[in-house]
Amino acid sequence: LKVLSHIDSILRSPRAPPLIYRCSKVQSNIKGNRQECGFEHLPLTIEMWADQLMALKGLHRSLKKLCLELVPWHIADTQDNRESIRVEDLQFIVDAILEEIENKEKNKPSLATLFAMVSHFQKLFAVNSLNGIYPRMNEVYTKLGEMTNAMRNLHELLALDSSVPPTVVVDTVEKLCDIINKNVTEQVQQLLGTQDIDSIINKLEECECFFAPFQALTQDLLSLLEISNLDDILPTVRNLK
Repeated sequence: LKVLSHIDSILRSPRAPPLIYRCSKVQSNIKGNRQECGFEHLPLTIEMWADQLMALKGLHRSLKKLCLELVPWHIADTQDNRESIRVEDLQFIVDAILEEIENKEKNKPSLATLFAMVSHFQKLFAVNSLNGIYPRMNEVYTKLGEMTNAMRNLHELLALDSSVPPTVVVDTVEKLCDIINKNVTEQVQQLLGTQDIDSIINKLEECECFFAPFQALTQDLLSLLEISNLDDILPTVRNLK
C-alpha cells in the first residue's frame, strides 16, 4: 500500500505529464462509473506512459532518418541497437538539425554577393547576357574535361607523375619535338649528302627537274610493256632478250 501511495503521489505531482494523467483519470472514472476507486487509475496511467515510452523508439528512428538526410556526419551508427531511448537522444538529433539550418542561413550569400559572382563570371568568359551564362558554363565544363583527359594521357605517355604541373608536361613535349625535328633534319642531310640549306634546296630542285622526265619515261615503259607495276619493268625487259 505504501508503494502504491508513493506511485500515486508521483502521478499527481507537478512533474507528471498533466494530459496523460487527466486522460488516464477519465478512463479510470469511466470504468468505475465516475467514482473514485483508490488506486485503480494507476495501471491505466502506467500503461499509457509505457506506450508513450515505446513510441519514443519510433520517433527516434524517424528523426535519425531525417538527420541522415540533412546532417549525415552527425550520426555514425544508423542501426537501432539500443534497448531504450532517452529524451536526450531525441533532443540531440533535433539540436543537430536546428544547428545545421541556422548555419545554412548564416552562410547564405546575399543578393549583392550573388550578383557580383555572376558579373565576375561574365567578365572572365566574355558573356554579354544572363541567358548566355549557362551555355558558357557548359562549354567551360566540357573544355575543362577535355583538357584534364589530355593532360592525364600525356602524363601516362611521357611516364610523368600525376603531380607534375602542366608547364613541365609542355616543356617535355617541346623537347621531344626538338629531338624529332633534329633527327628528320639529319636524315635529310644524310640523304642529300649536304648540310648547307642552299645546297639542300638546289638538290631538291635537281630532283624535281629529273623526276618529270623520269616519270614520263616510266609511264611510256608501262604502256609499251603492257604492265601496271614498276617492279615488273625489269623482269619484263629481261624476258625480251
